[in-house]
Amino acid sequence: MAAQFLPTDLPKEIPEHAEHGTTAYEGIQVQTLLSWQAPGRPFRRRGKEYYISTLLIALLVEIILFLFSQYMLMVLVLSLVFVAFALVTVAPHNFQYKISTEGITIEDHFYLWQELYDFYFKHRDGADVLHIRTKALFPGELTITLGDVHREQIKPILLPFLPYRELVRKTFMEKSGDWLSKNFPLERVSKTS
Repeated sequence: MAAQFLPTDLPKEIPEHAEHGTTAYEGIQVQTLLSWQAPGRPFRRRGKEYYISTLLIALLVEIILFLFSQYMLMVLVLSLVFVAFALVTVAPHNFQYKISTEGITIEDHFYLWQELYDFYFKHRDGADVLHIRTKALFPGELTITLGDVHREQIKPILLPFLPYRELVRKTFMEKSGDWLSKNFPLERVSKTS
């Protein structure tokens, strides 16, 4: 006789609750804890100096690649410059974010709490950003812009489900990017006080 293996992570049949829009599973109701709309990524308009600096650096790299007859790399550099210009020119559209007792919904993608690892906050391009790391290699990390929602409003909602990481060590790539942007800025940042 062969043993029959059943998947343990599949839920049993969930009966519909009497109220419309909620489901009940062993007395637990799925509730939306917080819902908001915010841009899909942090966005900041760039000045003319940014575009000129980027074009000059790309031109220098193109000349060096031409001297070494690396034509495919020249095409790659041009495509990267195009993508960089597209990202800083076109503002992102607003995404719908929702935190429920079952997980997190970003537009049409749903992530269960069991798929998520921990969370932390960063401030990038003038916006607060929530980073939620996943257990799976892909996507690896969910980046959620908070918009008008404050981080102290989200933190107590997430704490029962995920651990909060106060200090996150920067990776080598983040340290390198910070060093490059500090020592070789593509545009001057105006300090208003």
